Amino acid sequence: MSSLQEKINQDLKLAMKARKEPDLTTLRMVKSDLQYELTKTGSHSLSDEVVLQILKKNLTKRKDTAEEYRKAGRTDLADKELSEAEFIATYLPPMVPESEIREIIEKSIQELGASSPSDTGKVMGKVMANFKGKNIDGSLVSSLVKEILSSK
Repeated sequence: MSSLQEKINQDLKLAMKARKEPDLTTLRMVKSDLQYELTKTGSHSLSDEVVLQILKKNLTKRKDTAEEYRKAGRTDLADKELSEAEFIATYLPPMVPESEIREIIEKSIQELGASSPSDTGKVMGKVMANFKGKNIDGSLVSSLVKEILSSK
């Protein structure tokens, strides 16, 4: 079992004992997604990389849901989703700084010979491959790639 998966399981047990309801609910949902992945793959444990992908998916899902609640005027539910997202974020490594992202984008553009916004897909693929297993915001990368390519 991966160390991150073990940490989530331990934190779930601690939250049960302490009766920390918001954390407990969030951890149960994450654990459910981990169990689903285990069942789908047929293995007994997940790598930290897979666990991170699941956590990122959960984080994105909650942020998107919070945005939908805000649009519907349900700030109470939006705040709940955002607090769950913040809790999930504690399990993720720190975000990659924008300066490092820009550096990799510039290098990838040079390597690929990209020169216009129509090359965004190629550049995105190369950049995201460089950050595999790291905590990075794909929408930030996309906007930076488009910004840099349009200025060329």
